Amino acid sequence: MSTRKRPTDATSSEFKEEDVFARIKVVGVGGSGCHAINRMISSRIKGVEFVAINTDAQDLHYCEAPVRVHIGQTTTRGLGAGSDPELGKKSAEENKEDVYNALKDADMVFITCGLGGGTGTGAAPIVAEIARELGALTVAVVTKPFSFEGLRRKKVAEEGLSELQPRVDTLITIPNDRLLQVIDKKTSLYDAFTVVDDVLRQGVQGISDLITMHGMINVDFADVKAIMQNAGSALMGIG
Repeated sequence: MSTRKRPTDATSSEFKEEDVFARIKVVGVGGSGCHAINRMISSRIKGVEFVAINTDAQDLHYCEAPVRVHIGQTTTRGLGAGSDPELGKKSAEENKEDVYNALKDADMVFITCGLGGGTGTGAAPIVAEIARELGALTVAVVTKPFSFEGLRRKKVAEEGLSELQPRVDTLITIPNDRLLQVIDKKTSLYDAFTVVDDVLRQGVQGISDLITMHGMINVDFADVKAIMQNAGSALMGIG
């Protein structure tokens, strides 16, 4: 499972875990991404570092990620992108250096967000560009909006998907409408979005656990990289 092993020291069997395992960073972009990050943290996913990126200062304040990057202080004044992807993009560009510093040294970067809004849709492609410039295997796990969220949001999501796909190694897209087929019809709106957060969590954890968890059949980072580097779109099965 090693990616950055230090030379063997014949006089000592001690090692630091961070020197041995791939460094994986999970980045939540925008409100939906930050909510998904909170879900992952509460689920105690091991072996990954969490980074939250948002234009909305209040929403970012309540995110539990240890590393939080407030983008677009000048562009949005901390009030969010108002469902405008162009503002999300400008905000990420405004704080490119901060994003760079948050992602550096990562071997693998997961980017998670909900497409259709302003920050996630606009900023995620910029975050992905930075991750790949740093040489990290870059995987996006994103959701497409429910139909009841409206045609405009759907159109914004499709445009955002087109911007994001060429900037990541692997893109996993989860259409929220598919979730309606597996949840109870009496499920509240709040609970429906909680299910969305959990599916994003499963998408990230399913891959990260392959690398970080010991099992009967071990898969190391090099194996995962060989499969996912420049892979394009991917499918995710749950259950």
